[in-house]
Amino acid sequence: MLNSKGFDLWADGYDKSVGMSDEDGTYPFAGYKQILNVIYNRVLTSKSNTVLDIGFGTAALTAKLYEQGCHIWGQDFAGRMIELVKEKMPEARLFQGDFSRGLVDELIYNRYDAIIATYSLHHLSDEQKIHFIRKILPLLHDGGCLYIGDVMFETRTELERQKTLIGEEWDDEEFYFAVDELTKFIPRVKYEKFSFCSGLLSIKG
Repeated sequence: MLNSKGFDLWADGYDKSVGMSDEDGTYPFAGYKQILNVIYNRVLTSKSNTVLDIGFGTAALTAKLYEQGCHIWGQDFAGRMIELVKEKMPEARLFQGDFSRGLVDELIYNRYDAIIATYSLHHLSDEQKIHFIRKILPLLHDGGCLYIGDVMFETRTELERQKTLIGEEWDDEEFYFAVDELTKFIPRVKYEKFSFCSGLLSIKG
C-alpha cells in the first residue's frame, strides 16, 4: 500500500498511469473512466450543489463538477495532490488528512448533496469500510447520494477467483469490496458492475 509520501511521488504521473490501465482493460483500473462519467452525469442530473470528495487524488472527476458550478469539499492525505488540485479548483475547500482516522472537523460539520469516493476506500479494511460508510451517510442532505467507485467484486468467491487469475500483480495491501458481504451490514446499497474488477455502489441518504 502506498503511504502519503508514495502518493506525493506518484502524483504528477497518476492520471497517465490510471489511463493506461483503463484503456488496456487491465487490473486495477479497467472501467475507471466509465465509472467517473456515470457519477459525473448523475451528480449533475440530480442538481447536486455541494459535493464532498473523499480521497480526491488529482480531482479527475471533481474538477469537472467544479467547472459546472458545484461547490467542492474534499479530503486527501497527500500534500502534493492538494497542491495540484488547488490549481484546478481555487475556490474548493480542501483539507489534508488520513480518512482512515475519519474526516477532519471542517467536513463533519457540513452537509452535502453528494459524497464521492473513487478508488480510495480500498485502503480501508472491510470492517473499517462499514464503519466509515455508516459515519458519512448522515452527512448527506435528504435525497443525497453516496457514490463509491472502486475495485470491487460481487462476491468473495469472485474476488478470490480474480486474485488467482491476476497473480503477482494483485496488490495484497489493498482491501477490495466484496459486495455481498457489505450488503449484509448496509442493505440499501445499489451495485453496478463496470468491468471484471470494478463497480459502482450508490447509497441514498
